[in-house]
Order: sequence, then structure tokens, then C-alpha cells
Amino acid sequence: MRNLGIFALCAVLGGCMSTGETVSFRASNPQQQALMRDGHPALVSRQKNSLVLVRPAARQLQANGRPVFVVGINNLSRQPVDFRVGQVEAVQHAAGSDFEMKVVTYEMLVQEERNRQVAAAVLTGLAAGANAYSAANAGHGSYTTPSGRTGTFYSPTAAAIAQNNAAVQNEAMIAATVETGQRNMAALEQAVIKDNTLMPGEWYGGQLHLAPPTDQGGGAKTYTIVITVGPDRHVIDVAQGPAGA
Repeated sequence: MRNLGIFALCAVLGGCMSTGETVSFRASNPQQQALMRDGHPALVSRQKNSLVLVRPAARQLQANGRPVFVVGINNLSRQPVDFRVGQVEAVQHAAGSDFEMKVVTYEMLVQEERNRQVAAAVLTGLAAGANAYSAANAGHGSYTTPSGRTGTFYSPTAAAIAQNNAAVQNEAMIAATVETGQRNMAALEQAVIKDNTLMPGEWYGGQLHLAPPTDQGGGAKTYTIVITVGPDRHVIDVAQGPAGA
């Protein structure tokens, strides 16, 4: 099933995050159940037309980083239902007030990756230029004879070897930069949740990225995620705090 593949991929991607904090879920109504899925805390929310399963993408989340959740959605109705990322809401509860937590969409993540690729290309270009400059000056040297006479020399062979090595190194750096960018784009395309129409009985899901919740002096951070599927609203209560606390 597609959702199982998504959950496996998201677990791998989420596992690259640095450690720091864990999350827990609280069932807020009789249609919800907090449970464990493969060692991860999770919550199942069932409404009339849909079922939603939410769990963190990693066993521990990066402190002060973006929380990333894996969301699985099942259409229980006999009609197609729409899921729209723009309808997902996230609100942090702190000091008696509510603060919006921005949902980081697939399009935003793609733009961030493009910006990263531009920066990487600039750095690669600088490194390639330095290699080329060094190679262009290769083959030149100086000498001092036992009698104290000095002079300079030029070795075409040494210059050719240095320039060839620089060309190979530059080609490898550029290829690695391009490959990394393509791989990151493919991972985003496959893993991040997007707008989708679910046919009857269909599962769909992916990673949901949120803006970091405001730090609470090292204490627990609580927030609510509302996932709308067709006419259903699934309200997910989350507590996030230091690991082992």
C-alpha cells in the first residue's frame, strides 16, 4: 500500500534530524486513540468520512527546529474527498494565548532547496576557480645552484598533469553538487504531503512540516494541529519537550 511506503520513506528522512525533543499525543475525544507505531508515539483520529493517523517523522525532533510529522489519511466514505494543505492549521498554546504555527508547504521547501542549490553552486564555482587558477600556475618553479645563481623554469609536463587533475576534480565537484540537488528534490517530491483527492477507500499521506514552536524556557511546548479532510476536522493535540523529561 502507498501509505506504508510513505511511512517507511519518511522515517528514513526524518532519522537524519538531530536529536533533542520528543512528542506525545493526547486523545481529545472518544473518536481518537493515542498509541505506539513501531516505537513512535502516534494518534489515530476517526471521523464519519475519514481516518487520520499522525506520528512524528523521527523518534526525536531537533530542538528549536521544525517539527515534522508523518500524516496518513484514509477515505472511509463512498465519495471522493479532498485534502488541501492550505486548510491545515497549527496553533501553539503558551502563556494563556494562541500563536499560529505556519505550515511549511511543499512549494516552500522546494524554493528553500533551490536557494540552497544556488548557494552550493556559487561555492562550487569558487572552489573550481581556485583549482583552475592553481593549475594554470603549475609547472613554474625556481632554482638555486650551489654557486648561488638563481633562476626560474617551466615544466610543460607538470603543468599538463596539474591542469588535467584540476579538470577531473572540478568535474567531480560539479557532478556531486548537481546530483545532491536532484536527489533532494526527488526526496521532497516523494515524501512531502500535497493537495490530493482521495478516492473511496484510498490511503494518502506524507510529511507535514511546521514552523518551530516558540521555546518555553526548556519546558514542554503544546500545540494543536487541525487536519481537514472533506467535511471532517481532525483536531490533534501535541506536547513537545526535552527527551527523557
